[in-house]
Amino acid sequence: MLWSALLPQPNPGTAPPPTDGAAAQQRALAIWALQFTPRVALADEAVLMEVDASVRLFGGRRALRDRVLTQGRELGLVARLAWAPNGLAALALARAGIENGLRRSLAEQLDALPMATLSAVQPHRRTLEHIGCRTLGDLRALPRGGIARRFDATLLRALDQAYGHAPEAHTWVTLPEHFEERLELMARVEQAPALLFGARRLLHLLAAWLAARRAGVTAFTLRWAHDAMRARAAGEGGELTLRTAEPTRDVEHLCRLLAEHLARVALAAPVGELTLRATEVMPLHGVSASLLPDTVHQGEKKLGLVLERLAARLGPQRVVRPVLCEDHRPEHMCHWQPAALPLPRKGAPGTDLPQPGFILPQPLRLLMQDHRPVYHGALVLLLGPQRVEAGWWDRPPDANGSPPCTVVRDYWVALSPEAGVVWVFQARLEEGTAWFLHGHFA
Repeated sequence: MLWSALLPQPNPGTAPPPTDGAAAQQRALAIWALQFTPRVALADEAVLMEVDASVRLFGGRRALRDRVLTQGRELGLVARLAWAPNGLAALALARAGIENGLRRSLAEQLDALPMATLSAVQPHRRTLEHIGCRTLGDLRALPRGGIARRFDATLLRALDQAYGHAPEAHTWVTLPEHFEERLELMARVEQAPALLFGARRLLHLLAAWLAARRAGVTAFTLRWAHDAMRARAAGEGGELTLRTAEPTRDVEHLCRLLAEHLARVALAAPVGELTLRATEVMPLHGVSASLLPDTVHQGEKKLGLVLERLAARLGPQRVVRPVLCEDHRPEHMCHWQPAALPLPRKGAPGTDLPQPGFILPQPLRLLMQDHRPVYHGALVLLLGPQRVEAGWWDRPPDANGSPPCTVVRDYWVALSPEAGVVWVFQARLEEGTAWFLHGHFA
């Protein structure tokens, strides 16, 4: 087994008095650690991870160690880290400032540690010091029968578990169903762009929570609470909700997107606390593991990131993109929506006939000659008909009580002597025989 102990405090003791701030920091560290392994447990002031099954996934012990330590220190969550064959030994080594508990014999390393590195020693520490015990090795050298009679069974059991002679039992941390984390700022912030420093830390926690759920966020809300000494007119705080077109857990992109929005926010009073909540979460499918780069999907992803940043800077209604719709009417198969909104999962329905590359804004009514439609000469019908009957549910948005936008048409692919291949239809609800030109083939 391979265990890692993470200590969030720079100068850890054996079991510091629990405070709300320390408990919140430990909980945030546990949620962050769930991205590396599902086996995460709380032990006194530390977070324990059983990572034996995760080493290969993250590229080996050294790569996993570097990733945990680097990211954890950037977020201010991890002050010390240690590796050992079991959780209690890793915790004792972390308290002593020894990182690698796998380099030498575990018993040899633990024997040299101070007694205070084992939490079960604390109730009996003064008595043990009076009889000359200074290290765990001194404690282990005492007769086991005497330890069992004079002290409680917890001490002997913890000693056996740390040295690997008895199994450990842990209560695993479960991933919360919803993400909402709070951060108290180190100093009062008066300018909205400066909130990004604290929000970045919360976004890293969000990314870790999303990674553990194999999901991405499409909407999140950043709330800020004003200082208690604020003016009454300032209110308690404010909030900002951001949306993404595609599910993502890319912290850098979310930070850039948040920075664009915060640049246009004016704070009514200094801010002392931030809260980040994920409001919309969707499954995020993994990328291809092919040896060759998937340039198509990479290009689409980069385009989506650029569109979201432009929409944040120019306004959501000024950057739009075309979206396919489930509608058999050609003029309704596509509509424009803000680029920041998520794309629908389904597209336009399939059809048996070839579709033209260019569709007229309004169908052009054709003249008739000898009961045949004419467009730069008499048309020759090549393929068809494809019957379309749709729109009975749809009404114009700007007219109450107007008749539905119903179409009943027979579409044909036709050949014009001069215009080439065109797309025409016969309107079956019109009086008489009415033919219309609707598109051109490239």
